[in-house]
Amino acid sequence: MNVATRTDMTFFIIIGQWTLAALASIGRLARFAGKALASLVMPPLYIVRILEQMLSIGYFSLPVVGLTALFTGAALAQQIYVGGARFNAEGVVAGVVVIAIVRELGPVLGGLMVAGRVSSSMAAELGTMKVTEQIDALTTLQVDPVKYLVTPRLIAAVIVMPLLTLVANVIGVLGGYIIATERLGFNGGNYLKVTMQFLKASDVQSSMVKAAVFGFIIALMGCYNGINSAGGAAGVGKATTNAVVSAFILILLANLIITVVVFGGAK
Repeated sequence: MNVATRTDMTFFIIIGQWTLAALASIGRLARFAGKALASLVMPPLYIVRILEQMLSIGYFSLPVVGLTALFTGAALAQQIYVGGARFNAEGVVAGVVVIAIVRELGPVLGGLMVAGRVSSSMAAELGTMKVTEQIDALTTLQVDPVKYLVTPRLIAAVIVMPLLTLVANVIGVLGGYIIATERLGFNGGNYLKVTMQFLKASDVQSSMVKAAVFGFIIALMGCYNGINSAGGAAGVGKATTNAVVSAFILILLANLIITVVVFGGAK
């Protein structure tokens, strides 16, 4: 076997190892997700834990989501006005802002901000419980760790993310309204009239579906990486990083799939 052939074989071996490792990771995540989904329909249901997680995920995420939406809506209105002025189409600001915020920027930016805050928190908390053997203690006490720790977080995230997205949409449109009326010279009544004319039920439906899916991804990745962490403090830190990065990537991928496949024909 010559050097060139040996190099080619090494390349394919590396690709094969990466592929097998990726498939194994996907399989472990799928099994974890399946177990978590199955636990949703099995008693008991820890209502107090769900309410605690709704408060933690939803209420305490309002400031960062609201500020992100406000600044994004304001900047978006300014940029659309500048771009539209090149074609004498400044009047499209209100319509484009509401469509962009409701269909894309509201749910996506809200999901990313919540993922950065919540996925990391979940991974750190559950990772610490794992390395300090608190999860093993739950098993010893005949308490299912997935049912007690993961299920309430999944339910809470799926419930509160659409609510957070509704708030983000309203605040984002408000940010565009403030810039348009205070800086760009738009009439407030006309701006709101155009906004309502352009907004459709399918836009809101798309936003809510995305938000619910993003909530599931955020909680799933935080819990999965936390429960599967190992190696002490360094392992917890690695799990936290992996939770945020994987949640970001899956949110963007899910957004593309939902936009193109599910709502691709909506007008």
